Amino acid sequence: MASKIIYLTESGYQKLKEELEHLRSVERPAISAQIAEARDKGDLSENAEYDAAKEAQGMLEMRIAKLEAEMANARILDESKIDTSKVQILNKVKLLNHNTKKEVEYTLVSESEANLKEGKLSIGTPIAKAILGKKKGDRVDVVVPAGTIHFEILDISL
Repeated sequence: MASKIIYLTESGYQKLKEELEHLRSVERPAISAQIAEARDKGDLSENAEYDAAKEAQGMLEMRIAKLEAEMANARILDESKIDTSKVQILNKVKLLNHNTKKEVEYTLVSESEANLKEGKLSIGTPIAKAILGKKKGDRVDVVVPAGTIHFEILDISL
């Protein structure tokens, strides 16, 4: 099965790299020490500390494997080559919500970089999917669980 390519900014890639390094160099040795300490306490068949440490180790190794796979399939986007004539990943998009008459601004990013508090909207969301490929001035209807939202694209930038 082919792995899914993920698109990241340079800073997004660096965050993944730093997290992976932290897990490998800090978390992994700490869990190994916990396992060794629990093992020294005697009978492993009734040792809850040992079981908990082994479970934590399994979860950590799964996270490390996931990050390694993401990094192997990551493509770093060159912001200098991003087109602003139509909406695409890494664009900052200003939208007018016709339902509420309020303007909102989002930067479209990969799912791993999404953070709504920072205005970073995942390209996998219904809003992003609806506006991808659209141009300034286009009107878009987005169906969400709460109903339909009517947006107008006011501006596209980097």
